[in-house]
Amino acid sequence: MPAQPIPPNVTLARVGQRPLFSALSLGGEAGVAQEFVDTLRIQPPRLDRPVMLLSGGNQQKVVLARWLRLKPNVIIFDEPTRGIDVGAKSEVYHLMRNLADSGVVVIIISSDMEEILGVSDRIAVMHEGRITGQMERNKFNEETIMRLAVGQAVERQPQ
Repeated sequence: MPAQPIPPNVTLARVGQRPLFSALSLGGEAGVAQEFVDTLRIQPPRLDRPVMLLSGGNQQKVVLARWLRLKPNVIIFDEPTRGIDVGAKSEVYHLMRNLADSGVVVIIISSDMEEILGVSDRIAVMHEGRITGQMERNKFNEETIMRLAVGQAVERQPQ
């Protein structure tokens, strides 16, 4: 299977939304892909570059572009920064914040405590498949999160 460049990877999720037998404009596909390359700062910014040759962080950005093109109301990030460098992490955090600020519900599933504390407005902690606690930003701290994550009860704080 040949390595695919960026444009078909970005536009893939919308294929099912086109009428049957409609033509896909390669120029239109490239234009859409270029917008996401620019917005997400995918490096190198070459549309002909096979996605498999991009860094891990830039590969993740291409996948993210695919789903952002659908203009979702809710987006779930599962371990969004695992395996990417610090610069790419910062860009992903900035993107998640912008999405949330624009009204998109952003759900982040992460085992990285620093990430959870740094980007969350609200945290729901799970233990063995059940939610053991929920907290707003002004109430959460590492100790409480860890207690809930291992199934320990946490005293309720006065409101």
